Amino acid sequence: MTDTQGDVYEVFHQQSRGDPHIYVGSVHAPDPEMALLMAKEQYARRQACVNLWVVPASAILATEYADEDIFDRATDKSYRESWGYKTPKTVRATEDGESTNDED
Repeated sequence: MTDTQGDVYEVFHQQSRGDPHIYVGSVHAPDPEMALLMAKEQYARRQACVNLWVVPASAILATEYADEDIFDRATDKSYRESWGYKTPKTVRATEDGESTNDED
């Protein structure tokens, strides 16, 4: 029995110039040109679209879920965020409306 569906191509479309390409689905086709034609008929007919990409699914390389540790940060960069700093008690007391002056 021969394969009648062809290869799987993932389809991305762009709604207007300057927008990012967004994944919209996949098509089965014997070659990239036919995949582009089928993607146009399937995904660009009813939606606003100015550009299409078709990518062979076999060309996509993804990380394994078991390798989640590769997304851990290598260095501590908490200094880039406000939560990375400790607030002195005097500043917190002032923000809470308390007096820090001992003359009260």
